[in-house]
Amino acid sequence: MRFWRRQRGMSQARLAELAGTGQAAISRIESGRDLPTLTLLERIASALDCQLTVAFTSDVEQIPPST
Repeated sequence: MRFWRRQRGMSQARLAELAGTGQAAISRIESGRDLPTLTLLERIASALDCQLTVAFTSDVEQIPPST
């Protein structure tokens, strides 16, 4: 997120304004101190003119369901 924000010459405050959140929230997300909701991620992606892609992966071996 920080990379794309900086690529666009955008401050945290401006990104927060466009995404409808506070600058402190953007700072916490960028520093890894907070995890945004999917809704907020969608708003941030839109503000950055980026596409949000969500993928679910697992490092755990799949266990078949019991019958």
